[in-house]
Amino acid sequence: MLRHEFQPGRLLAGVFLILAGVIYAGDAGGLWETPWFALIPLVSGGLCLAGVVGMVAGGVRRRRRARRPATEAPPSADLPG
Repeated sequence: MLRHEFQPGRLLAGVFLILAGVIYAGDAGGLWETPWFALIPLVSGGLCLAGVVGMVAGGVRRRRRARRPATEAPPSADLPG
């Protein structure tokens, strides 16, 4: 059983930031030449996309909680304290 809920927005933000790190590491290693301004659209676009995905996932999560019957226990109640 999962210990926490899946958060796709954070996963997407991490992927874009790791990609930016790989691009800068390749530039520092001499594999290719990257202009200093090239990663600004990549990082800002990735963070904006991650924010949108996070908001959509939160809305879906809230909607599923609202549709769940009131008598059903939340999934975290099964875990030992």
